[in-house]
Parts: sequence; structure tokens; C-alpha cells
Amino acid sequence: MTRLSDVARAAGVHPGTASRALNPDTRHRVSAETAKRVLAVAESLGYQPNSVARALRTRRSRMVAILIPDLTNPLFPPIVTGVEEALAVEGYSALLVSTDNDEEKEARLFAELRGRQCDGFVVATARRTHPLLEHAAAQGVPMVLVNRVLDDRRVPSVTADETAGVDAVVRHLTGLGHRRIAHLAGPQDLSTGLVRRRAFLDSCAHAGLDPRHTPVVDATSFSEAAGTAAMDDVLATYRGADRPTAVFAANDLLALGALDALAASGLRCPEDMSVTGFNDMPFLTRMTPPLTTVHVPQQQIGAEAARMLLQCIERPGPPRSLLLGCDLVVRASTGPARQS
Repeated sequence: MTRLSDVARAAGVHPGTASRALNPDTRHRVSAETAKRVLAVAESLGYQPNSVARALRTRRSRMVAILIPDLTNPLFPPIVTGVEEALAVEGYSALLVSTDNDEEKEARLFAELRGRQCDGFVVATARRTHPLLEHAAAQGVPMVLVNRVLDDRRVPSVTADETAGVDAVVRHLTGLGHRRIAHLAGPQDLSTGLVRRRAFLDSCAHAGLDPRHTPVVDATSFSEAAGTAAMDDVLATYRGADRPTAVFAANDLLALGALDALAASGLRCPEDMSVTGFNDMPFLTRMTPPLTTVHVPQQQIGAEAARMLLQCIERPGPPRSLLLGCDLVVRASTGPARQS
């Protein structure tokens, strides 16, 4: 196994110089010519730096942990890709872990990752009130939230402009003549569920819709099964002329569940009811009908979160939040309101 001293000897430099040349954080402390020579020798000898020893010496592992709540949710792979690509540019690597929406598992994993000297965390598991994350933030653990935020906003975050996205949905549906619009809201202990619910009601009020014709059903989770159950609730409660002509689901999985419920009830989309989602997951164009939804730049969110986290690691400061724009993508699941 090639050692640092072997690289230094072959390059004709002191081991300390070789160490500085091989470390991206200290490479600027040697001449460009020396660094180039050391790197070339290291590559020719197949030298692999001892990352564990370096972490113990510098207290930096150049490793970032990414916590997601559900590995099977297609929302998260683009976020992870964005994080990994932005980290790689700066010489960092990522560890991906799924908490499976299990608080005990999340606490255990978080402690283990801190024990492995991860330099920081990109977290997609935040609930509006989240003692684990709040405690870690109070201890100064570098952390950036993606997709969701805490109520107290003491942790940096990168999210989409959900209010603007929801308003675009409501304006699109009212523009098609819909005056009775139901909302399948996400869980209210998550910021995404709460913000989109509030934005829906505010947008409907601004459009002059009768509150009696804009019912809201809170889904138990952001899942297809929960979307089916919530849509079944709407269909059982509102019948005949009172039935909504459109439904806005708080995410695409809820919308998929709503479409299943409509099909099981013998209703057509969009002829009998228009359906919209939020997030623009992959493969929505292959559905029948393709889903109208709000496109959220998830990969960009991941990349911006990684950059923000590296800033927190290098130059700690007051927490800041970044909102990225999102766009309505109109497809075949929405059409003109049916005539009573």
C-alpha cells in the first residue's frame, strides 16, 4: 500500500508539502508547479489518502449526510442528485440515509452520522415542530433543510415558492370555468401541507369563490393510498350538482390516488373532474391522462442546499432561506368545467 512518504520521496518534497498538495483545503499553500507534480506522482503510484486519519487530524471528513424520509418517493432522487453534484465540485462526498418516517430511526441515524464526523446535514425530513433538528441547530450543527421547514425558521432552508405555485393552479382552474374546487391537503404537521393548504384557501378567496364550494380534506400522508381515501371522502360528501368539478392535490402522489378513486367511481378525468398535482414527478407525461402539476426544480433545490451548507460549514452566520420559483405545467388532466 502506497504511503504518503512514498509519494513525497518520489516527488522530491517533504511529506508535509506532499500532504498540503494533496489536500484541496491546503493546496494553495504550495506552488502550482509543486502541487501538479505531487498529484501526478500520487496518481502514478495509486496513492489513496487515509480519509479517517485526515478527519481525525483536521476535524473535517469532507462528508455530508443527506436525510430523506422515504427512499421510494420519486420526489427525492433529483434533490439527492443536485446535492451530490454540487458537493463533488468542492471535493465533498455524500452519505444518503432514509429514515422511513420513523422518529426513533432518524434519531439513531443522526447520532451515528455525527459520530462519524459528518461535516453537515442536508435534511428533507423536517416536521413543523422537530425537537431533534431544533436541538442540533442550537448546538451549532451545520444543517440545511430542503422542501420542508421548521416553524421557528432557525435553520437555513431551500424550498420552492409554494404559494405562487398554488396560486397558479387556482388561476388555471378558474380560467377554465371551475367554481367548485376541492383540495386534498397534505399532513398539517408538515410545512408543505400547511403552506399549500393556506395558499389554496387564500387564492380561492382572491378569485371570489364561495368557501362552501372549496372543501378541504386533510390527507393522512403524502401517498397514493391517502389520496384515494381523501378523494373517496370528497365523492361521498359532495354529490350531484354539489360535486366539485376540479380537485387540487397537494402533491403528485395524492393526485395519483385521486385519479384511482375517480376511476373506481366511474368518473372520467378531465371530462367529469379535472385533477392537478404539485411537484412534477418523473413519468407523469406517461400517465393517462398526463397530469397537470406544478414543476418544482428539485435538482436545483438540492444543489443550492449543498452550496448553502458548505457556506455554513466554512463561514457560519445567521440562518437564511432561499425560495426558488416554480412553474405550472398544463397537461391533459385539466379541462373546461362540466356543465351542471
